[in-house]
Amino acid sequence: MLTANKQKKKKKKKKREKMVSIELSPELIPGLPEEIGLDCLIRFHYSTYRVAARVCRRWQQLLQSRELHYLRKQAGYTRKAACLVQLLNNTSDSAGSKPVGPPTYGLTVFDPVSGIWDRIDPVPKYPYGLPLFCQIASSEGKLVVMGGWDPSSYDPVRDVFIYDFTTQRWVQGKQMPETRSFFAPGGFEGRIIVAGGHDENKNALSTAWEYDVNRDEWTELARMSQERDECQGMVIGSEFWVVSGYRTDNQGGFEGSAELMDLRTGEWRRIEEAWKASQCPRSCVGVGKEKQLFYWGDCDSAIRVGACAVPLGEWTLVSGSAYQGGPQGFFLVEGHGERFKRIDVPPQFSGFVQSGCSLDI
Repeated sequence: MLTANKQKKKKKKKKREKMVSIELSPELIPGLPEEIGLDCLIRFHYSTYRVAARVCRRWQQLLQSRELHYLRKQAGYTRKAACLVQLLNNTSDSAGSKPVGPPTYGLTVFDPVSGIWDRIDPVPKYPYGLPLFCQIASSEGKLVVMGGWDPSSYDPVRDVFIYDFTTQRWVQGKQMPETRSFFAPGGFEGRIIVAGGHDENKNALSTAWEYDVNRDEWTELARMSQERDECQGMVIGSEFWVVSGYRTDNQGGFEGSAELMDLRTGEWRRIEEAWKASQCPRSCVGVGKEKQLFYWGDCDSAIRVGACAVPLGEWTLVSGSAYQGGPQGFFLVEGHGERFKRIDVPPQFSGFVQSGCSLDI
């Protein structure tokens, strides 16, 4: 018995000594040149980061750094995934026809390469469902959730939460400087831009702000030329587009104009007749050749109601229904709507998609 205990203690001691040697080693992987060790790390799948970060302090710092994300992206080891704000509760009444209880939304991730659907852990502050009508955007492998309405009181909130896919944990960020709902978000090189929407008194907004994810700081940007409530945001190249929306004195009167900000200079430019007037742009704007905008719901009768689109490079994930209240269909669409490929979705991920964004992970 004593011999067995001694052997266990020796094994534990050797394991501790090995860990200490790795911690003190100047090399990423002992015995390998630095560039080869780094090349090994950038090939890790993001889902392994949480475990790999426990190897040593240097691995942890490197795996959680923005530099490694750019190295992975430059080497072609990142992949585009879709993150969706999706309806969770599909509980029906005794007749099986009407949903029971208020709507509950969560975050779904779809990897088009592996075909895997997954759910992100709830935000700790809202364990039973996301703030209603919250907005999401991504930056450098991180997901940012902003605003919305408290699911219990329906009061607008200014909360900001960041999900890091390397640690698989949530962090609460600095609140939005202004209360705004139904605004346009977009992510670009470590920054999240928000514009438009409306305040707590339902007044449409023309203001815009920029959130630095790494510094946890908000900076006010130049205003748009007009108020834009329920507008749609998207980043095309190095431009942040705010599509359509309506003014305070013209509720529901969606305009055909759009405004785009050059993210290098911070200057706005207005484009007339960029969108079909009277058509709500929320989550359903497609970008065709020469940056011509189109409505995804017009591309196929299967998604004419509640269309939501998330660009994934050469493909776009599109969801929607053929009729009001109908089941959701999910498609991978090639190009600008030329070819629709229906995809099978597990029942727990078949709910209505309110909005979405693409992620480089």
